[in-house]
Amino acid sequence: MTAILEDGKLRLSGYVGDYYFEDGFTSSDVVLALAQIDDDEDLAVHINSGGGVASEGAAIHALLSARSGTTNIVVEGIAASAASLIAMAGETVTMSAGSVMMIHDPSGLTFGTSEDHSKTIEGLEALATAYARVYAAKSGKTPEQCREVMKAERWLSPQQAVDEGFADETTEVTADAVAAFDYRIYAHAPKRLTALASKKNWRLDGADKHAAPAAHRPTKEHTMSDKTNGGDKSADIEKEKAAAGKAAVAAYQARRKAVMSMEEAKGCEAQAEALIDTDLSEEAIKTVLAAAPKAPAAGNDDDQQPDPKAYEASRAAGAGVGGKGTLKPTAKAPDLVANMRKLLGKEAV
Repeated sequence: MTAILEDGKLRLSGYVGDYYFEDGFTSSDVVLALAQIDDDEDLAVHINSGGGVASEGAAIHALLSARSGTTNIVVEGIAASAASLIAMAGETVTMSAGSVMMIHDPSGLTFGTSEDHSKTIEGLEALATAYARVYAAKSGKTPEQCREVMKAERWLSPQQAVDEGFADETTEVTADAVAAFDYRIYAHAPKRLTALASKKNWRLDGADKHAAPAAHRPTKEHTMSDKTNGGDKSADIEKEKAAAGKAAVAAYQARRKAVMSMEEAKGCEAQAEALIDTDLSEEAIKTVLAAAPKAPAAGNDDDQQPDPKAYEASRAAGAGVGGKGTLKPTAKAPDLVANMRKLLGKEAV
């Protein structure tokens, strides 16, 4: 459990939900933590989470929102996916310097028939609609506007989160205000100031008379593609890109050969082909294929068909929805965990 209450601060870190690997925090953990303080007591909740199970995030948001005391949220590190929804429970939301907030649509993984996939889509749409309303209540945007933000998958810096209305303040040190002045009259003024002067149309009377001599102004800026005394850098860059492309092709071919030669791939080659293009590790792919129902060999009689109970069990292992901000899985399948770790920027194991 990584829901720790100490000195009036509730720290939530790790996955949102209970995963097969590593620790996370669940709504049950938060209930136990909140039971240690009075409901009308002020509480600071510090969040550092890449997200997890969407339904767990919604439940935790509801618990914090229902408190009669003031709840203030501080984002430390990251509040992504389901964790960003939890952050919306704060009366104030403070983005720490260097922190990130990510808002996106829930996603899911389903194995089964077209009807199974349709049910997953129905669930994800309902969940996305509910999330959009929570974001709208905090930001002042409409639910439709928030839905567009979710579909675009926005990664927000502290100031961007404040500007969009998803946070109230940031601990970042802001730059001093720039005085209105036509900085373009100087030959070597910083580009930020000259661009600001152009955007704001800051002009001085008689500025043309005081403009610096043209001879002092640089005629051209060097770019990465300019030839200098050090050689043609653009050519080096193109060589590096070509080498990287060849390496990527070779790695893909080796991965495909390894997956398709697995014993577990026999009987479900189409699924194996699809999994090759994911970021799952080969070990995780093997686990998925082992749990998947196999296609019966041609000419087999009814006695050779897959056992119905085994088929339903394997389908149940994959029917849960997992991933970045997802419906809670019905089983702790290793493939869903690996997918979650991949979406959070961790290597699947």
